[in-house]
Amino acid sequence: MAADEEPASSAAFSQSLERGLTILSSFSESRPVLGIADLSRAVSLNKSTTHRYVATLARLGYLQQDPETKKYALGPRVVDLGFAAINALEINRAAAPYLQALADETGYTVSMAVLDGTDIIYVERRRSGRAAGFAMGLNLHVGSRLPAYCTSMGKVLLAYQEPGVLRGLLDRTDFARRGPKTLTNREQLTAALSRIRQSGVAVNDEELASGLRSVAAPVRDRTGQVVAAINIAVHLTVWSTTADTVVARLERPLRNTAAEISHRLGYR
Repeated sequence: MAADEEPASSAAFSQSLERGLTILSSFSESRPVLGIADLSRAVSLNKSTTHRYVATLARLGYLQQDPETKKYALGPRVVDLGFAAINALEINRAAAPYLQALADETGYTVSMAVLDGTDIIYVERRRSGRAAGFAMGLNLHVGSRLPAYCTSMGKVLLAYQEPGVLRGLLDRTDFARRGPKTLTNREQLTAALSRIRQSGVAVNDEELASGLRSVAAPVRDRTGQVVAAINIAVHLTVWSTTADTVVARLERPLRNTAAEISHRLGYR
């Protein structure tokens, strides 16, 4: 078997991925720049095979090469991953007690999500004891992904993107109808995002699923950047009223909670 081939029994284990991660782990504060010879020793492969892994990592932005020395250092994608992990942990620790308090105060499910491309990812979800038996019609949990364009938290996160970034995201969005009131027209969504930037709150009125409404607000970090969104979700089987009434009742505690979490993250 060649040195860079994986054994047939490794269905649940990727040797190639292990080698790639070993290469990235070879860099340290004391050894920030390494050459192919250094890396080949680290992964116990010949230089030719090592170069293939390194070239792939460089192409993906996880490594960058000095054009003069031909040696490598960690690239911006690694930095992004590191900050994303730190921020996610910081956000969750900061937000959890406030989200639970909001759920207990209102009696409804409260969630927090971050943007990942054209989707949102749920990173926290809290239920009130009073609402434990309420069916929401969607099997959502931490780690769930939903399209951003038809969710209240997604619309908040899209609304605060830079114009060029937003255009790129909307170019990649499939405006499929998910609920009876989904905004399937790009111009309508763009107008809605503009209103969200002005008001600081987003409403989802059966755009994701029939009978489901939610209200969302942005969470900012110490730089003022919107890094997450939180929402309160209500089902018509629980509270059969107008969307305006839902907003009137829930907007103030939602905004207060978003402000408290942002303050914990250093936003002033």
